[in-house]
Amino acid sequence: FHQYYGGAPEGPAGTGKTESTKDLAKALAIQCVVFNCSDGLDYIAMGKFFKGLASSGCWCCFDEFNRINVEVLSVIAAQVFSIQAAIRDKKKRFQFEGSELDLQPTCAVNITMNPGYAGRAELPDNLKALFRPCAMMVPNYALIG
Repeated sequence: FHQYYGGAPEGPAGTGKTESTKDLAKALAIQCVVFNCSDGLDYIAMGKFFKGLASSGCWCCFDEFNRINVEVLSVIAAQVFSIQAAIRDKKKRFQFEGSELDLQPTCAVNITMNPGYAGRAELPDNLKALFRPCAMMVPNYALIG
């Protein structure tokens, strides 16, 4: 996060991707809003979400992010980049989607992905570059117990 990238844990269902993101935010005393993604999301709805995120300073975790249509993902890449660039440049206010917003630099966009399922899109390269991937796997309970 000190490099102004979001987290992108990926792995099978039940591996703790969303919970790990929420727990990290909690440990840093930052509110984390979890949003379940679907193929019905468009860039306008996401833009509204990002405006609130940048203004409030909280984190978001877009769960199953790769369910969003690839056409929308490309626009989202530009939106996320705009916020990350403003934080990196230490701006107090910035232009976003035609509005001038106050920027709270604690905000962060995190995504989780379940690769390999039907209906899942591969993220465009310009979007992948904005997140740090983290592979998650099913724990071996026999070894732990």
